[in-house]
Amino acid sequence: MGVISEARCGGHVDVIAELARVEGIDYETLRRRVASGRIIIVRNNRRPKIRITGIGEGLRTKVNVNVGTSGAIADMKMEIEKVRTAVRYGTDTIMDLSTGGDLDYIRRKLLEESDGIPFGTVPAYQAWIEGIRKFGGVDIPSDWFVSIVERHLRDGVDFMTIHAGITRDLALRAVRGSRIMPIVSRGGSILAAWMIENNRENPYLEHWDYLIELFGEYDATISLGDALRPGATADAHDELQIAELVNNSKLARDAVAKGVQVMIEGPGHMSLDKIAADVRLMKSLSGGLPYYVLGPLVTDVAIGYDHIAAAIGAAIAAAAGADLICYLTPSEHLSLPNVEQVKEGLLAAKIAAHAGDIVKLGAKAAEEDIRVSLMRAKLDWEGQIKASPDPEKASKVRMQFGGNIRSFEGVERLGKDTSVERS
Repeated sequence: MGVISEARCGGHVDVIAELARVEGIDYETLRRRVASGRIIIVRNNRRPKIRITGIGEGLRTKVNVNVGTSGAIADMKMEIEKVRTAVRYGTDTIMDLSTGGDLDYIRRKLLEESDGIPFGTVPAYQAWIEGIRKFGGVDIPSDWFVSIVERHLRDGVDFMTIHAGITRDLALRAVRGSRIMPIVSRGGSILAAWMIENNRENPYLEHWDYLIELFGEYDATISLGDALRPGATADAHDELQIAELVNNSKLARDAVAKGVQVMIEGPGHMSLDKIAADVRLMKSLSGGLPYYVLGPLVTDVAIGYDHIAAAIGAAIAAAAGADLICYLTPSEHLSLPNVEQVKEGLLAAKIAAHAGDIVKLGAKAAEEDIRVSLMRAKLDWEGQIKASPDPEKASKVRMQFGGNIRSFEGVERLGKDTSVERS
């Protein structure tokens, strides 16, 4: 029995009780939200070691790190170090987006290195790469896409991006339309090419009922992919993005009704003024189900600094109710990230998520800020450094001039001198 079904039965559910303790939320409130699908507990019941992680309404905004090889660079040691770095600096989930090398081995090894953190994949990548080799072209049987999903589930993958919302009609409209960038999602491009070349409907739609059975069997989470997310700010909130969001919302509601955990993925590139409206629209269409957003990037000109552009959008999205933030790195749009860039992207996203939580969760999230403010007021350098997202870097910055900043301390202490009147 999956966690949604357990929650609907009432009574005590161990995993929900543990999440309630971790998040500091009332058990009964949490149980009702899990039962309705508004909170998911990301796990695969075949995975022996899993960190209890909840995503959804009233919970702390979570952050995801993407890792994985490319066709040009398949450095397994680097990818393992990326996973270890992500774990060290506090990611909430990890996704393997590998497209180069032995994909089964890479997935299993990175899953092993993830230290029980919820682990996701995009099975369409492997289905396409290996399907072309196996079948000699794009005439890949539709059930092949589902067989790869099942392979990932057997390995213990906790959540998967399933691009079921893009239909053949939407794919044709995208490639024939006036978008600056018709389809920027790799998985979306794969599904669009398969549908158009084979004159068939989306294989994930064709086999949707079986996918529901599979994910229900493993109690894993479907993450409905945004194949038509805007890849340019000028394309945001066009009819293609909204049409796919409507499709995904219908599929998500169907999954929840059948007891399967699900979240919906979102943009993408989007100007500041559209982000909160985007979150509200998704929540309205889906009935408040968890929303997983990439950024959003609020400008297209931050080349080399896209992690900053994404963090700005992520803070707004989190404040408006987004539940899971996918990080971006400085290498976005330029290259595969190295280990240091993974760290930079993760810390930027975590800061953004926390900034949003101060608005979304109020005093509960702001307690940490109060503690740091009190340390700062007391000139407690050691405490501030320990509280930093990156204590090692904070310590180096503190000592970059030998820690000799006494010239500022007199000014900082003025406010504490009882002989100084405050206006």
